[in-house]
Amino acid sequence: MPLTLEQLNSANRAQAQQMLDGLYEHSPWIAEQALNERPFRSLAHLKHAMCVVLEQAGRDAQLGLIRAHPELAGKAMVSQTLTAESTNEQTKAGLTDCTPDEFAKIQQLNADYNTKFGWPFILAVRGPRGVGLSKHQIIDAFERRLHGHPDVELQECLRNIHRIVEIRLNDKFGLEPLVGQRVWDWQERLAQHSDPGFAEHGQLTVTYLTEAHRACARDIAQGMREVGFDEVNIDAVGNVVGRYHAAAANARYLLTGSHYDTVRNGGKYDGRLGIFVPMACVQHLHQQAKRLPFGIEVVAFAEEEGQRYKATFLGSGAVIGDFKPEWLDQQDADGITMRQAMQQAGLNTDDIAAIARQPTNYLGFVEVHIEQGPVLNEANIPLGVVTSINGSVRYQCEVIGTASHAGTTPMNRRRDAACAVAELALYLEQRAANDGDSVATMGQWQVPGGSINVVPGRCTFSLDLRAPTNAQRDALEADVLGQLQAIAERRGVRWRADLAMRASAAPSAPEWQARWERAVEALGVPLLKLPSGAGHDAMKLHEVMPQAMLFVRGENAGISHNPLESTTCDDMQLAVEAFAHLLNQLATESP
Repeated sequence: MPLTLEQLNSANRAQAQQMLDGLYEHSPWIAEQALNERPFRSLAHLKHAMCVVLEQAGRDAQLGLIRAHPELAGKAMVSQTLTAESTNEQTKAGLTDCTPDEFAKIQQLNADYNTKFGWPFILAVRGPRGVGLSKHQIIDAFERRLHGHPDVELQECLRNIHRIVEIRLNDKFGLEPLVGQRVWDWQERLAQHSDPGFAEHGQLTVTYLTEAHRACARDIAQGMREVGFDEVNIDAVGNVVGRYHAAAANARYLLTGSHYDTVRNGGKYDGRLGIFVPMACVQHLHQQAKRLPFGIEVVAFAEEEGQRYKATFLGSGAVIGDFKPEWLDQQDADGITMRQAMQQAGLNTDDIAAIARQPTNYLGFVEVHIEQGPVLNEANIPLGVVTSINGSVRYQCEVIGTASHAGTTPMNRRRDAACAVAELALYLEQRAANDGDSVATMGQWQVPGGSINVVPGRCTFSLDLRAPTNAQRDALEADVLGQLQAIAERRGVRWRADLAMRASAAPSAPEWQARWERAVEALGVPLLKLPSGAGHDAMKLHEVMPQAMLFVRGENAGISHNPLESTTCDDMQLAVEAFAHLLNQLATESP
């Protein structure tokens, strides 16, 4: 019979230790020490308690745990001396049924990895879905991580161990994250649609109003109908809108959702997670024939990334009445205007103005999103509450010095434009770090017409500055531009900086942030609050109504805008449960 949390909490220490035996490979001390945190409020609480024990144990103990694990398809498997848990996991991943070539490849990778790092390669081979990675996925991960830095790779091994333990703990307690698995499957299904030129290479790219984009819209709309939304339509800019009505007529709605377009060769969860999590909650309400005192409106925004046209936040902009008519005349790389693309998609541009919502009809806007960063991943915490979406400012800049002969111009006579920019780049790094939560990036840096034997006379570069508040962003901006001026004067060069974009910070509405905090704490998950460095549709909705966001931990060091972007069905299950808790809070607050 599966264990229960009540049994674990009430058992004497020896019994409790036996219940948790076999979680960490040959290392029962981790679970044993975590028992000091009883009573556990949830399995999530227990999982994190064990993470804390290992983190506090120090590097030597962590290395001992890693080295207690067998190699994948290694000697222990061949000699049949694996633990029962490891045998089950490697079998599910097909490692007990390798071809001779696959076995030889994995053996060589094991040897190379051990030689470089001094410990065995650790991978949770049952994967983020829990059913097992393919041998191809395992080998790809092996080859990719072989090039990692030892400090980074040590932490990645520990995080994979925690994932192994999470799955083993689920097995002990008979827990299957069915809703998280369903959300996972919905995202996998949607990811089958990709633009030509990328689909052939197994890459995910969905840009505004391509055939793949329109297929995504149809799939989302059909999915909304299947789970029980009362109204579903695709609006004049391609947003997919689903409405689940309230218990009474004329009630207000909770607005939620995110975008379904992607960057080129991007990930499956950016944006889309925020569509499917509330859909899962609506499905549960529909199955129970339950209505709330308010309605739920989920919008799958058609465009957020600005990949095909320079009209970022087009979908959410239209919802708040901020669709700019001049966007219709923008052309894509093939010369197709947005107006033409809309006409080809069967959209009526005359109806765009009618998309704008009346804010008084809504309680507010909430968005669930994969973090797109490493903070939750490094903290071993599945959910985070967003305090603010960073304000940002971007510049396209140029420094002009004097191009001269690289061999005959003495170092103290040079007016080197590239060196001036290099000095600014180092200042940029130091100045942003002083704030703790500001970020600054010089993502583009070029010496136009440069030559190997010419002192650079001109250098162009970009500046991207972000901070949780406008005041903090503005102070960062002033310091960076002031430093550029000082560098230019000292080095005898000229500069210019052309403003490309300025976006205000979007702090979370305190009462809505508090609702997310209560939801997370109710799940027994440690409360971690953090700003969002990335832009989101919530920034647009912030202009007309209160908003707040929930972040979900990303795998693979939290990477995003990348095919490695991932999260687990367990974390998605917790996101759905947090969303449902927020709905219940609102229901009890409503008159």
